[in-house]
Amino acid sequence: MGKDLIIVESPAKIKTIKKFLGSGYEVEASVGHVRDLPTKSLGVDEDNDFAPDYQIIPGKTKVVSKLKSAAKAADTVYLAPDPDREGEAIAWHVAEIIRSSNPNLKRIQFNEITAKAVKEALANPTELRKPLFDSQQARRILDRLVGYKISPLLWKKVKRGLSAGRVQSVALRLIVDRERERQAFISEEFWVFKITVQGETPPPFDADLWKVDGEKPVLDNEGAALTLENRVSGLPYLVEGIVEKERQRHPRPPFITSTLQQDASNKLGFNAKRTMSVAQRLYEGVELGELGTTALITYMRTDSVRISDEARDGAREWITRTLGPDFYPKEPRVYKSKGSAQDAHEAIRPVDPSLTPDSIKNALPPEQYKLYKLIWERFMASQMASARFWDTVATIASGPAQWRAKGERLIFPGFLQIWPHSADAESSTLPKLVAGQELRLEKLHKEQKFTQPPARFSEASLVHKLEELGIGRPSTYAAIISTLTDRDYVHVVEKHFEPTDLGVIVCDLLVEHFAQLMDAGFTARMEESLDLVAEGDTDWVDLLKNFTLDFNPTLDKARENMTQVKAGMDTGLACPQCEEGHLVVKFGKNGMFLGCANYPACAFTSNYTRDSAGEIQLVKEDIPEDLGPCPKCEAGRLVVKKTKTGGRFVACSNYPACRHTKSVGTGVACPKDGCTGELVEKTSRRGKPFFSCSKYPKCDYAVWDFPVAKPCPLCDSKILVRKETKARGMHLACPVKDCGFWEKLD
Repeated sequence: MGKDLIIVESPAKIKTIKKFLGSGYEVEASVGHVRDLPTKSLGVDEDNDFAPDYQIIPGKTKVVSKLKSAAKAADTVYLAPDPDREGEAIAWHVAEIIRSSNPNLKRIQFNEITAKAVKEALANPTELRKPLFDSQQARRILDRLVGYKISPLLWKKVKRGLSAGRVQSVALRLIVDRERERQAFISEEFWVFKITVQGETPPPFDADLWKVDGEKPVLDNEGAALTLENRVSGLPYLVEGIVEKERQRHPRPPFITSTLQQDASNKLGFNAKRTMSVAQRLYEGVELGELGTTALITYMRTDSVRISDEARDGAREWITRTLGPDFYPKEPRVYKSKGSAQDAHEAIRPVDPSLTPDSIKNALPPEQYKLYKLIWERFMASQMASARFWDTVATIASGPAQWRAKGERLIFPGFLQIWPHSADAESSTLPKLVAGQELRLEKLHKEQKFTQPPARFSEASLVHKLEELGIGRPSTYAAIISTLTDRDYVHVVEKHFEPTDLGVIVCDLLVEHFAQLMDAGFTARMEESLDLVAEGDTDWVDLLKNFTLDFNPTLDKARENMTQVKAGMDTGLACPQCEEGHLVVKFGKNGMFLGCANYPACAFTSNYTRDSAGEIQLVKEDIPEDLGPCPKCEAGRLVVKKTKTGGRFVACSNYPACRHTKSVGTGVACPKDGCTGELVEKTSRRGKPFFSCSKYPKCDYAVWDFPVAKPCPLCDSKILVRKETKARGMHLACPVKDCGFWEKLD
């Protein structure tokens, strides 16, 4: 009798699962997908019900051969990729490949990699779920039709290497539309009034202006502010009324994929891609010393807030034992998922609630510890009692004006004991006050302010918006965001997305010619249709036929009518050099720049920026810094020049007669043992400076921050780097990841 074979997605799961099972099982990994549509052709036969031409993914031949051999030697093959649409597709493709080697195939899935979950799955195998696979297949073909048919059009009309995507392009539109809102925004003046008053007992407290003459005040200029100041000047301040009541604050549900990405971004500074990568390792299992390889969290691609009874019982046991019975609610908490959620999976939670973050901190890399702590705290808090506050609102009158002071006193922390990530975690109290009491004015504050434009999307707020609109799926958001930056459609400025001119042009062309495809409502309805396919209520071929009825004619019109902007986008600005031509935005290999439309007759070029209204501003070039004679031609001088992306390099002023160049040096020796190079300034293809060894590629040492020739006192690093953050200001820090040393700079 042979062994049974379990095929998982990731090699990292093999060790974790083998620990649970006896010698009667072999475990192999598909290492992700094994088949996909071809990379160099459409691979979809539209005339034959969209029949896909699936092929073995390049580089996967050895993996496929190994799976076939293992399947041939096994009694039963259990297909165990991840429990979602993508996992079902992997299982389906693996089955198609190995069926001739062993037709005895079963599907198993588990939400957590524990002995109990794996053994229960083996005891209750199922068949492959064709509707779920059809849904994934329809999504894949939809994305292929959009991407492979629109992208070449963008190459022809704008620039090679661009891409369009069914969800990606709608996300780009959200970013572009937000930028235009900001540019069109007209700031308005307003004045804010506040008083600091003192009662019979300390402390002094602040109250905000609430009403004037019984109405919400309109103070939109200095004159109105001075008039109000004069009206209340010298008047007494009396406590008009006090309202006191108890208020509860309830915990939020455990994480789903999108909320995990948002909180990891806001609280840990992780982007979506990093969050999912770290979560994947926590799910697959990490080495915990005596505990061995242990899975720490449940499956991290989910949009359900449901949890198992076992997990709820584990949380209750830990909460009541560690914190006391008062910290557990009278009734267990049950959260309701959104209507579109795939409720087959649980929320993201710790596999074992009793395994606290601090108990395993020393066994985890810092980023894994931080994310596990966030997940553990959110889950435990979600099962705890509500926090209770005593709220006090005091109304204070002074002539025509009424002021309001709000205070709160924490009665019982409840879930805030575990989840202090809340403004309510810090309370403010008012002194003892009674109606009719006169207060002493300490200070009247008035401040001029201006309304602010809507903020650009951060990664967290973009993910939230996509989820709110029902666009895409949380598991795809990380890839979507990466594509937008990789294609140079957006830049990240202070952790927020700013569309480039290239992104704006591509967005406008797509909106003009593919209005339906770029509509958020249409994209959301398509997601709903794909959900119906997964549930077996819609045929995937019919869905694709309905889509192409509009898409194909629209594509034909776009090929004929789309504006050609490959030569550049006209700015309407006159060329400052020849005065005859006009400036156009050009798309070079190293980014965008301005050039004269009369090129080659006029070779004027310039970097540029845009102001808050979106108007183009030419960048004035600095006078080149003279570094002495050129060692190559001796006729020219070495000067510091800038690249199109803003980086710096040293070149001969005698260019193009002399093409001598070198990198800008730092004077800091490469800290790598045995290397004789110097750390020099370089620039990434997105324009971000970094510092790497002059001996590259022989030596690949590099750091993002400016190096300083000073050894770290805590570790063996030969250099420190100069950094500036809001929390620490300008400081020196050790570049070694896990060291943590830093010191303040004047």
